[in-house]
Amino acid sequence: MRRIRIQLRAELMLLARNGEQLLLTMVIPVVLLGFFGSVDVLPSGDTTSIQFLVPGVLSLAIMSSAMVSLGIATGFERSYLVLKRLGATPLLKRELVIAKILSVFVVQLVQAVILIVLGLALGWEPGGNLIAASIAVVLLGTSAFAGMGLILAGSLRAEINLAAQNGLYLVLLLLGGMIIPRDSLPGFMGSAA
Repeated sequence: MRRIRIQLRAELMLLARNGEQLLLTMVIPVVLLGFFGSVDVLPSGDTTSIQFLVPGVLSLAIMSSAMVSLGIATGFERSYLVLKRLGATPLLKRELVIAKILSVFVVQLVQAVILIVLGLALGWEPGGNLIAASIAVVLLGTSAFAGMGLILAGSLRAEINLAAQNGLYLVLLLLGGMIIPRDSLPGFMGSAA
C-alpha cells in the first residue's frame, strides 16, 4: 500500500509539473463551460444551454484525463524507458497500474468539483437523483477512455501517439455530442456522428 501511495504522489506531481496536461485536464473544460455557458450560441432545444453543457463538459473532462492525459504520459514514459526502469524497483506492475488509475480518479474528482461549482454558478440545475447512475457512467467512461489511451500508448511511438491522442480527442470533442448537439451538426458531420 505504501508503494502505491508513493507512486500515486509521483504521478500527481508529474501531472502538476506538466503544463500541457494541466491545460488539457483543467483549463480547457473550464474555459469551454465558462464561455459557452455565458453566451447564447448553442442550439439547446427545450433546455437552456447550460443544462446541456455541464454533463457534456464533465464527459469531456473524463475523456481528457482518462484517455489523452494518461495515454500521452504513458506513451512518453514508455519511449523514455521509464516503465522499464520502474521494473527494477520494488514497485509491482499492478501497483503501478493502480497508482495510475488512482491518479486519474483524483484528477477527475478535482475536475468534477470545479465544473459542478462553475455550472451551478452559471445556473445549472441537476435533475433527479442520479448519483448512482452518474458514478457508474464515470467508471465505465473512465475505463473505456483509459483503455483507448493505453492501447494507443502501448502500440505507437511517442510522437505518433501524441498526434493520435490529440486527433482522436478533437474528433470526439466535435462529433461526440459533448459540446455541440449531434442533431445541430451540418450534413455529413451529423451523419458521421
